[in-house]
Amino acid sequence: MASRGAGAASLLQLSLLLLLCPGGTLGCASVAVGSPVVPLGSAVTATCTIQRELCQGLEQGKVRISWMLDNKPVAGSQRQGPGGTDVSDLTLPRFNRTQARLWCCVEWNGTRQRVGMAEIRAGYPPAKPLNLSCVLNLGDYGLTCQWEQGANSHLPTSVALKCAGSRAQAVTGCTPRGGHSHCTVPRPLLQLYREMEIWVSVTNALGTAESEHLCIDPMDVAKLDPPTLRNIQSIPFQTDCVALAWEVARGTQHMELQCELRYRAPEDPDWTLVTGIVGRAGTAQRCGFLFGTRYRFQMRCRRSSALAYWSEWSPGRNYTTHEKAPSGKLDTWWGAQPAGAGGRLEVQLRWKAPRWHEANGRVLGYRVTLSPRRRGRDPSTVCNTTRTQCNFSAPAGTRRVYLSAYNAAGESAATEVVLLERKGEPLAGLRAGPGGDSSLRVHWEAPLAPVVAYVLEWQQVTSEPGHCTACWQMEHDGAATTALIQYGIEPFQRYNVSLYPLYKDAVGMPAHTAAYSQQRAPSHAPKLHLRSISKSEAELCWEPLPVEMQNGFITNYTIFWANSIADVASATVNPSLSSFVIRGLRPSTLYKVHIMASTAAGGTNGTSLTLVTTVLDDTEIQFLFLTLGLAFLLLILLLICFQKNERVKEQLWPSVPDPANSSLGKWVPAVLPQEPLLVPAAREPGPAAISTVTVLEGAPGKPPGKEPPGPPAAPPGLPRPYVRQDGPGEPVQYARVGGAGYRGQRLLPEPGPRFYENLRGRGDGAGDWGVPEEPPATFPLLQGLRIGGAEELHE
Repeated sequence: MASRGAGAASLLQLSLLLLLCPGGTLGCASVAVGSPVVPLGSAVTATCTIQRELCQGLEQGKVRISWMLDNKPVAGSQRQGPGGTDVSDLTLPRFNRTQARLWCCVEWNGTRQRVGMAEIRAGYPPAKPLNLSCVLNLGDYGLTCQWEQGANSHLPTSVALKCAGSRAQAVTGCTPRGGHSHCTVPRPLLQLYREMEIWVSVTNALGTAESEHLCIDPMDVAKLDPPTLRNIQSIPFQTDCVALAWEVARGTQHMELQCELRYRAPEDPDWTLVTGIVGRAGTAQRCGFLFGTRYRFQMRCRRSSALAYWSEWSPGRNYTTHEKAPSGKLDTWWGAQPAGAGGRLEVQLRWKAPRWHEANGRVLGYRVTLSPRRRGRDPSTVCNTTRTQCNFSAPAGTRRVYLSAYNAAGESAATEVVLLERKGEPLAGLRAGPGGDSSLRVHWEAPLAPVVAYVLEWQQVTSEPGHCTACWQMEHDGAATTALIQYGIEPFQRYNVSLYPLYKDAVGMPAHTAAYSQQRAPSHAPKLHLRSISKSEAELCWEPLPVEMQNGFITNYTIFWANSIADVASATVNPSLSSFVIRGLRPSTLYKVHIMASTAAGGTNGTSLTLVTTVLDDTEIQFLFLTLGLAFLLLILLLICFQKNERVKEQLWPSVPDPANSSLGKWVPAVLPQEPLLVPAAREPGPAAISTVTVLEGAPGKPPGKEPPGPPAAPPGLPRPYVRQDGPGEPVQYARVGGAGYRGQRLLPEPGPRFYENLRGRGDGAGDWGVPEEPPATFPLLQGLRIGGAEELHE
């Protein structure tokens, strides 16, 4: 425990000494390196020496020395040095850092402590500066030089611009600031009109580099101020020439100057340069300008020396040359057809404006006549317009018209337009494709007959009809088989292209094609509609996209459909179709369907359509309804048959006699009419109750009333009524007539007998209707019937 406490105290002492020593190292340790600055990638050697007697706490015990490069441990070798010192040697075979700190450490009681440090930098020797150039500013006569720096050396570098006179030693002219690569040598260090040597010197710890030495007279590199253009005018008798006047910059009047002039028209892509102009002259002439054309002029000058710098271009000055009557022939294209009544010819004439080098000024208008202009006589004008087209009526048989352009200076020579018929040989083939983002390249096969020229027409295809009157051009080379269309071409729009060959005496029949200058995916996809659906099929339809939304030729449509369990299927449809039938669907299943329209540049998906298949097909539904209808019809027919067929009706619904409607109540006996009806006087009239039937059997085969005569018998008593009514509530008997006699039948139950109303009715006053006084004589079986209670019936 005592030894551990002593070690901790020694470590604390060592730490305090380290904090008090400058640089964070102990005075008892020293680190020496072979060189503090080395080339990048070279070897580095270092030695650390520790003197124990100078390090308190390290006098006893063995000292272990280690190394660290920044925060990374590196291995070295340790040995015993002279005078009781401990020495450690380190060799780094390849130093690849531009800057690092090498630490020497001691390890005591398991703790590493830094005791010495050396800083090492690595880099490259300075690179040679390039492209040194100097310019003398005549304002303050300072010489400004600039150069291009070489590669980065990764080391601190000093840069200086050196200069030396013919008899003077080299001095530092200037030092760039802030890492720039330019500086200005002041006027006192310059020798004007004498040659001086100027160069750039770059120095770092690994060496020095110099640029190429520049030997110049500072006045030879002076950059002058630009001249000023004062006046430009046309020469009266030579209107294609102009005269220019200028003034040189102030302070350069005594110098020999060399100047240049440049000019161009708005239509020119490049400037036209005029060289060899003497600056002191102050004036110059130049010919070859176009008539009526606006030009822009600029001028610059320099000293007459090979090394002199040109001044900046002067501010531009515009000038328009004199006009002249237009020249050249106009490109024309026409269409003609009979007007019908009157024998007139309707002509649609179009032409191109003259090219800028033929217009000779601003064109004011165009004139169309039916005959050429002759001296002393002006032909009649059928059209005078500022546009490049004209529709007019001409007499039948007109084959030539004449077109001319005019400006403020005069009128051009007339262009003869021959109205040829369109009956010539057509082209063998025509195709068109992109010539650029805003152009079309057209190719064709030349016909066998010699061609004078070709006329190209193109029209943008839109949903609404339209016509571009300027969308045509003429190819004057009859041997050409290709042309470039640049006017009015937009990307992602379809154009119909037509080509007409022009022969000597006819116009050939046109060839047609369609093309895009650039294609992309359609802007939208068609919207799907469900036309019909069944349990396994669905018919879809869509309307074709507007041509403005197609953005290219539609190569195909792709139909995708999927059900709820993610079974995805697709089908490719020809772009000429607008409907499709999906087959093989599952009954009563929900599907999501969408369509993708594709061009050569990509495809666009449409919105999703949800549909549900049916349980049955249309044919199955029709068959089911037909079956149900037939069954219903058959049932109705059976019911009608049962109603009409009495035999079937009797079998199914037997007829039960209704006593209330029995005709027995209306019949009265024909026998013994003289006998009065015995009716109790005290009996009140009322309904009769019938409960039993008494049947009288007759001898078979013998009709009633035809008995053979027999021996005399005792006189018969009074006959017994066949229908008897004893009193109220007493049973009444009735008889049913059968083929073989009468058979008794009890129809109603004994309790609660049903009463029947008197069958005798009352008439309307003209007579009574009811039971007849005598029963029918044709019913002999009722001759012996006698009904008691006749009074009640008559009541």
